[in-house]
Amino acid sequence: MGLDVGMVVPAGFWSTSVDARRKTLADISAAGIDLVYMADHVSFHDGSGTDGFVEVAALSQLNPDLRVMISIYLLPLRHPLPVARQLATMSVVAPGRMLFGVGIGGEDRHEMEVCGVDPSTRGRRTNESLAILRALMAGETVDFDGEFFQLSQARIRPTVAPEIPIIVGGRSNAALTRAGRFGDGWVGVWCSPRRYTEALQLISEAATAAGRTDVNWLHGYQPWIGVGETRAEGRAYVASQMEAFYKLPFENFERYVPYGTPADCAAALKPYVDAGCSLMNLKICAADDVTTVAAAGEIARLLRA
Repeated sequence: MGLDVGMVVPAGFWSTSVDARRKTLADISAAGIDLVYMADHVSFHDGSGTDGFVEVAALSQLNPDLRVMISIYLLPLRHPLPVARQLATMSVVAPGRMLFGVGIGGEDRHEMEVCGVDPSTRGRRTNESLAILRALMAGETVDFDGEFFQLSQARIRPTVAPEIPIIVGGRSNAALTRAGRFGDGWVGVWCSPRRYTEALQLISEAATAAGRTDVNWLHGYQPWIGVGETRAEGRAYVASQMEAFYKLPFENFERYVPYGTPADCAAALKPYVDAGCSLMNLKICAADDVTTVAAAGEIARLLRA
């Protein structure tokens, strides 16, 4: 299986002209990147965020060669029926070009609470949503009486085709079980290569226990990366951006964050590819947008070598 490499669009992308956006995406594609992915938050920490579905829908129409992915969509904050409709619509406007990454969130409890969701229930809500989504996307008429959702004769037409892979995120064993039961793959973050290898085995076991023995797995990894001419310079770029985003000291993440030259970063990420990662989503922090795109392309080239 080959390696697909994705990246986030550079900062300020949406403040540029439509022509400039098309040029940036063309440069990303020319650099050897397969897809662009966007995050999803409703009201994160200070109220910030972007709607993942809106962004990937727009991106999908700006470049026909790149696939798009939401990574990670906060599924417990939404009702599964309108989410299924969004996926069905994306299968029409960008057929075969979307990946749907889902997770339960939790870095900011208040984000859950202001959406009317008890943070302690988000895992169970997501499991119910995924069961409903998979049935709706397969064209089934769904009757469902769960803890959180009740549906009678729910259906989505046209059926989602081609199929949109569901990639489940999360670090816990519960997330790995969720990926095995409901997902087409898992996207890891903040874990060692040893834990990554262990996670894929746990997912396989959960899938077998659920009777899913024919999954064409698409497992990913999604690291923040600092790129500079030296390791110190790369560290400075990624540390400042991560601290601004997560409101936590960089030291909390540092053991899992590659930084330095593109070669340094590729060397740190290669063990994940060797373990079974076939989708590497890069979040690169560098001096400027041109350097970011070039670094993504060079890391992709080195990982595929």
